[in-house]
Formats: sequence, C-alpha cells, structure tokens
Amino acid sequence: MSPTYRPFSVLVLIAGTILLLGCDGDRAMAPETVDRPALATGLPANPSTKEFKFNLIGVPRDKTPTMTGDQGKRMFVKLWGKSTINLQEGPFDILDANATDNNGGLFQLPDPDPDDDGVTSYGVWVRTVGTPHRSAKFTSCVEGDPDGAGGAAPSGEYCSLETVTVERGTGKPKVYNVSQELLSICADTDGDTKCDKRIFLFDDDGLDYLWYYDNSGLRNAQVWFFSIPQTIGLNP
Repeated sequence: MSPTYRPFSVLVLIAGTILLLGCDGDRAMAPETVDRPALATGLPANPSTKEFKFNLIGVPRDKTPTMTGDQGKRMFVKLWGKSTINLQEGPFDILDANATDNNGGLFQLPDPDPDDDGVTSYGVWVRTVGTPHRSAKFTSCVEGDPDGAGGAAPSGEYCSLETVTVERGTGKPKVYNVSQELLSICADTDGDTKCDKRIFLFDDDGLDYLWYYDNSGLRNAQVWFFSIPQTIGLNP
C-alpha cells in the first residue's frame, strides 16, 4: 500500500491546535493572581485586626421581642429620637440588643483605663453608612454620686459636655474617632455649666454608665474597637 501524504498546511494546523490546547491546560493548572486594591474604609487599622465591631441599626418602630443573649453583633435603636444604651464592664458583648424600649439596650465593654493614667488601652471609631444627609449624636453619662459619699456634688445623672455628632454625607462613608466622647465623661459637678471633672467608664463601681444615642434618621452606624491606645488625659 502506498503511503498517505497530508498537505503541509493541514499538519501546521494540527500542531498549532495541540500547542494551543497545551497552553490552555497550563493556564487552568496555574490560575492568575490579580492584585486587588486595599479596602478603603478610612478606619485606623486593617478591619481584621479589630477587637470588636457592632452595628447600631435605626428602625422606625420599637422592637418588642426579647433580645437578651441573642449573640448578635447589632443593636436596634430608634430611627428618630433618643435611645439609651446601658454599659457594663466585661469582655466585649451585646447583652441586650433592643435599645428601642424603656429599658434600653445593654452593651458590655472592658475598662478603657485600668491604670487610671488617662491613656486608654483601646479606641473607638464610628463609621456612618446608609442614606446620605442623616446624623446621630452620642452623649456619655453617669448616674450616682460622682464625688462619692459625702462629696459636694449631689447624686444624680451627669452627662458629658463633650458630645459628638456623626453624619452620613455624600460620597465615601466617613469615620469618626469618638474615643474621648464615648470612653469618658467630662462632667459639670458644681452647676456652673463648665466641665470640671473627667470620669472614665467604670472608674467608680458605685456609678451607672450609659450612652444616649439621639438619632436623626441614620440607619446604620458601625462602632469599631481597636487596640490602639488613646491619650485623653485626666483633666477636663
């Protein structure tokens, strides 16, 4: 039998096809790596290094179910008006996620200044997201006798003169350092409308600590905690 001859162009086509398939196979076995831009959060550190993070979710109607010990990292607050967030010392945790009722929510966080030197062991940042042109105001307060038994200041509620308003503007979400305003209270204890005493959270076991969250339509405020010391100082 005489040999079969194939045109040269056909042989080239077959070889090229084999080579092409080989290249495709190589790409399948060695996937490309794509450089991705860093997440532009505006936070002071990589989000993965946070100590704790939870969301304050503004809702138009008060919540009725019991939300104690539900393990969620969010707390519901009024979409319009003032909500109470009671504070308790301990590892970061949300113990009552409903701040829309008369009892308020309950958030647990560590003593920010265990050495009583005015330098906190961590800081707090708030990142506002959601619908633009909305805001909320934080105020830290203590209830009890700020001077202790027999002190000059009467027992009562003392709210910090250092409040902070966080806003959701247009464009990228903004991040606020609220460490000083949320971890300490600059109180007026003598009634002259001036701050005369700085009280850090959990300085005195005889005092009750809380945050007021006065919302003006802000649907989501992310509260972040990072192990970044903040120098606040002991003086007002």
